[in-house]
Amino acid sequence: MVYVVTDACVDVQDRSCVEECPVDCIYEGDRMMYIQPDECVDCGRCEPVCPVTSIFHEDDLPAEAARFAGINAEFFVDLGSPGGARKVGRTGSDHPAAVPPGGGS
Repeated sequence: MVYVVTDACVDVQDRSCVEECPVDCIYEGDRMMYIQPDECVDCGRCEPVCPVTSIFHEDDLPAEAARFAGINAEFFVDLGSPGGARKVGRTGSDHPAAVPPGGGS
């Protein structure tokens, strides 16, 4: 099991989670962050540093946010598992079901 970023991250992207992640598996979309499930080592270091309580262990996702487990995984269908977010940088896109239309930071 892995950690999942939910919609509380939209337009916040504090990046405290990125700084805490020992394996660099938290990638930056245009309006929110995403955790690459194949790269996450389930350490849990990202969860307590999130200032908006957007990160949950997959087993602990609130019912209203359960869809984000799939959204985080689907975000990487085209990107794959690059082996580190720093070398990819901001992707400039988001999963269409993750963010409401309009807005942006």
